[in-house]
Amino acid sequence: MENVFANRLQSARRMAGLSLQGLADKLDNLVSKQSLNKYEQGVMKPDSEVLIALANSLSVSIDYFYSVPSVKIEFESIDFRKYSSKLSKTEEASVIEKAKDCFERYFELEDILQLNEKYDYFTFDKEIKTAEDAEDAAKKLREEWNLGYDPIPDVVEMLEDKGYKVIDLLVNDAFDGMKATVGDKKIIVLKKSVNANDDVVRKRFTALHELAHHALTFAKDLKHAEEEKLCHVFACAVLYPEEMAKKELHKQRFHFYQKELEIIKERWGISFTAIFHRAHRLGILNDFILRKFHVGYKKRGYHVPNCEPGRYRSKEVPTRMERLVYMGLAKEVLTINEAAYFSGITAWQLRGKMKLLV
Repeated sequence: MENVFANRLQSARRMAGLSLQGLADKLDNLVSKQSLNKYEQGVMKPDSEVLIALANSLSVSIDYFYSVPSVKIEFESIDFRKYSSKLSKTEEASVIEKAKDCFERYFELEDILQLNEKYDYFTFDKEIKTAEDAEDAAKKLREEWNLGYDPIPDVVEMLEDKGYKVIDLLVNDAFDGMKATVGDKKIIVLKKSVNANDDVVRKRFTALHELAHHALTFAKDLKHAEEEKLCHVFACAVLYPEEMAKKELHKQRFHFYQKELEIIKERWGISFTAIFHRAHRLGILNDFILRKFHVGYKKRGYHVPNCEPGRYRSKEVPTRMERLVYMGLAKEVLTINEAAYFSGITAWQLRGKMKLLV
């Protein structure tokens, strides 16, 4: 049990994004950094007072420290998409630990329900070297998944339907998305929206950006920054197919009006910035107009999260894991307490959400 506690304490601390000293400070030095290190090494264990304080400081239950997940996972091929500032190593470790905690419950739940669902993963055989290659990959995806030239109603829902394991987490603002693999399973981690009015277009874009990292094989001589740009091209092309972008935006124009961009955004679920980069990529506008747009965009404060005009009407929320929990309850293979564990909430909170119809 000492080893279980040691491992779970370390996991909880990493999820909280705290160093040993940071945790000691949060505990108001009830225990020292050195004592915390001994707890994590399994050579010393806390008394009841310290145990309660640890649970409160790390926002976990006391049971968490002594529970042993039946499914233990290790991520492979991890890749992060960052926002304007880079994640620190501690912040990256926090995201990874939170994702591992969630996916251990996710995969355990699948095992209990004995699911044997097939994946419909997209792969593009041609090596990606140029933006044209990324465009070709986007066209191939729309063809294979029978998307036609229509807007994608909900990107996250589409990816879950194809077998990708998607979760969203409340994490640091510098985080946008992460992809990884667990065996033959492909996972995508996104940043959870804080409220119902959050603009979801960036989340849609990020989900497709991470899909690109799963689906595309890049030339070995490409730098990481170049790969990221090609993932952007792929995501833009999937959201706003070339034929429709050229038809709606047209060449040889002198102006773009905000209302026009709002209409496009609200139809296709793509941001102003992505629309302009798409137009630039397709030769509809030149470098000067693109630079002018960026200056005006920032001057108006549209670069601040949720300040860009227009809203795309889509939830972009992963729902499969929650649906599996209710399936387990309906089949009576899960108790209320077990269902609450898999949901990551208390049994009391779960009971408040449950409304039995039949």
